Amino acid sequence: MIKARAAVNAIFFINGFMHANLASRLPRLQDLFNLSNGKLGLVLLCTSIGAVVAMPFTGWLIIRNGSKRIGIVSVFSYCLFFPLVTLVPGIPGLVLLFFMMGVTAGMLDVSMNAQAVMVEKGIGKPIMTSFHALFSIGMAIGAFCGSGFEKLNIHLGQHLAMITFACVVAAFWVRYYLIHDKPETKAEGPAFQLPNAAMVSIGIIAFCCMLGEGAMADWSTNYLEKISLAPKSLAPIGLSAFALAMTVGRIFGDKARSTYGDKKLMVTCGIISTVGIILSLIWTDPWMVIPGFFLVGLGLSVIVPIAYSIAGNSTAVSPGVGLAMVTTVGYTGFLFGPPVIGFLADWADLRVALAFIAVLFLAMTLLSFRYKGNA
Repeated sequence: MIKARAAVNAIFFINGFMHANLASRLPRLQDLFNLSNGKLGLVLLCTSIGAVVAMPFTGWLIIRNGSKRIGIVSVFSYCLFFPLVTLVPGIPGLVLLFFMMGVTAGMLDVSMNAQAVMVEKGIGKPIMTSFHALFSIGMAIGAFCGSGFEKLNIHLGQHLAMITFACVVAAFWVRYYLIHDKPETKAEGPAFQLPNAAMVSIGIIAFCCMLGEGAMADWSTNYLEKISLAPKSLAPIGLSAFALAMTVGRIFGDKARSTYGDKKLMVTCGIISTVGIILSLIWTDPWMVIPGFFLVGLGLSVIVPIAYSIAGNSTAVSPGVGLAMVTTVGYTGFLFGPPVIGFLADWADLRVALAFIAVLFLAMTLLSFRYKGNA
C-alpha cells in the first residue's frame, strides 16, 4: 500500500505540474497565435467542455475496465498532448487540441481520485487531503519551472517537450504500482434527489471557491504581466505563490478544522481570500499582487474539502447523492471560471474581470457565515 500511495501521489503531482507549466506561459501562447483575452478564454472553454463530456463516460469505462487501466491511459494521453500545443495549424487546431486535452484531463481527474479512495480505504484513515496537497505542490513547482524557462528564454515548444519527457518517465514507474481494481456494480441508493436549502448553499460555496481557483490558475500570470507590468520571468511567481499557499493550507487544514470547526474556518478563510484579491486589485505593484495571490490561495485551500465533507455526511440525502451534488456544482465553477474571466477581460480589462471574483468571494463568505450545520 505504501507504493500504491506513492504512485497515486505521483499522478496528482504530474497533473498539477503539467497544468501549471502550461498555465504559467499562456502569455507566450497568446503571442504565438495572436490570441486576444477573449479568444484565449474560448480555447480554455474547449478544455472545460472536453472535461465535462469525458467525466460521465469515464465512470462507465472504470466500471468495465477498472480505474488503474483508465488512469494509465489518461495520464499518458494527458502528457503527450502538451508538446503539440505549438505545432497545431492555427486557432482551429488549437481549439481541437485543447478539447482533447480536456477529455484526458477529465478522465485523469476521475480515475486518480478513484485510486485515491482505494488507497485511503486500504490505509484505514483519512488521507484524501494529502493527495490534493500533492496536486498543489505540483502546481507550485510547475509555476517555478515556467518562470525559469521564461527567464532562460526557452521556446514554449521546447519547454513543454522537456517537461513531458520527465512526466512520461514518471508515469512509466507509476503504472506498476497503482491498485488493480475490479468493476464496482453495486447501487448506492436513489440516483436523483432534490437538495435542501443548506445543501444548495454548500454547493454555491464550492462553486465560488473553485471558480476563483480556476481563475487564479489560468489568469494570475497574465494579470501580473499585463496589469502589474511585471517582468516576464517574475509573472509566473504569482501562480507559484497561490499554489504554495494552497499546499500550506491543505497540509494544516485538518488540524485547523478540528480546532475551530467548519463554520468558523470557512468564514475566516472566506475573509482571507477576499482580502487577498482586493489587495491585488487596489495595489497592482507586483510585490503587492504576489502576496495578495498568496492570501487568496491560503483562503481557498480548505473550503472545498470542508464542503465535500459536509455533503458526504449530510443527513438530508444519501452520502453519494450529496457528494455528487456539491462536487458537480463546484467543478463546474473550476472549469468555466477561466473562460468567463477571459470574456470579461475582453469586455473591460483583466482587472475588472478579477473584481468579479472578489464579488464571488464575498458571497462565499456570507453564505459560510449563514451556514447552520444542518445540511
